[in-house]
Amino acid sequence: MASTLFDLSGKIAFVSGASRGIGESIVRLLAEHGAHVIVSSRKIDDCAAVAASIRDNGGSAEAMACHVGNMDDIQATFKQIRETHGRLDICVNNAATNPYFGHVLDTDLGAFNKTIEVNVRGYFFMSIEAGKLMRDQGAGVIVNTASVAGLQPGPFQGIYAITKAAVINMTRVFAKECGPLGIRCNALLPGLTKTKFAGALFDNEDIYNEAMKSIPMGRHADPDEMAGTVLYLVSDASSYTNGEIIVVDGGLTI
Repeated sequence: MASTLFDLSGKIAFVSGASRGIGESIVRLLAEHGAHVIVSSRKIDDCAAVAASIRDNGGSAEAMACHVGNMDDIQATFKQIRETHGRLDICVNNAATNPYFGHVLDTDLGAFNKTIEVNVRGYFFMSIEAGKLMRDQGAGVIVNTASVAGLQPGPFQGIYAITKAAVINMTRVFAKECGPLGIRCNALLPGLTKTKFAGALFDNEDIYNEAMKSIPMGRHADPDEMAGTVLYLVSDASSYTNGEIIVVDGGLTI
């Protein structure tokens, strides 16, 4: 008899930043394992294209635009989820921004504020709203996409690395305070992954080559290599996993 540990049938899963990259890989894999997925990012057309592709392949999906740096969008999103589904089983906070790539001393206030608004405030209040829905049903799972930069700052990623360190501790806070409510919270920390978001690291040959020297596996990751860890974290396979920081970096931070 086949194991049902990774079966997500009947689950409602929201994934932000899901129109491309790691988020798209996550939302496709969760749909493959039976979840009804809510594909979310800032632009509805991009979300709709991914959702349509999932449905064409036999999955269940809908698109929902949400800019996690906008508090009104967060409120509207969870109001819609509550009215449409009445529940939320899985929330993957994956949307992020990194508008500034340069020396920390040259960081301007605009880039600082934007990075904090999306990567910290956004994750915090998305988790609060998701947590309220999950509290009402007595169960749920939150997964935050952080980064190895939160453990080991990369070159020219100052404020981004700071926000990802905040996400790591935020994950532990929610795990500790929401665990008694039946809500688990864990974090995925991707290493160097080939996405449009990480384009600056791939475009800079010196930085990329230096990174390759530090990764024991000797290569970067593809987005699909991150999705399996999230599937584990949102499934019954991880039913006693709470407050964990799962590093997926090919050995970079060893």
